[in-house]
Amino acid sequence: MEKTEIDANTTAWNVQVWASWLISGAMMLSGIILLPVDMWTRGYLLMGLLFTVASTFSLAKTTRDNAESARLRNRVKAAKTEKVLREFEMSSAA
Repeated sequence: MEKTEIDANTTAWNVQVWASWLISGAMMLSGIILLPVDMWTRGYLLMGLLFTVASTFSLAKTTRDNAESARLRNRVKAAKTEKVLREFEMSSAA
């Protein structure tokens, strides 16, 4: 059976992703706070921002989970196929 490597992201990529997320969130929050509107409008925009961030995390997690489950299903199918082929080769050799 082949040994599979885990595709890990580099430290530089992780730092860049977190930094960009924090900077964009801080800029969006400061834009909402400094916007010349009343508090109700700011609250509405803040709720929209929080919902968008939460939905983004949910979408990313769901996409990752679907990809991982598809990879697992493919490995199980490959293992079953390999088992059937091995049994066929054993029976035809006998």
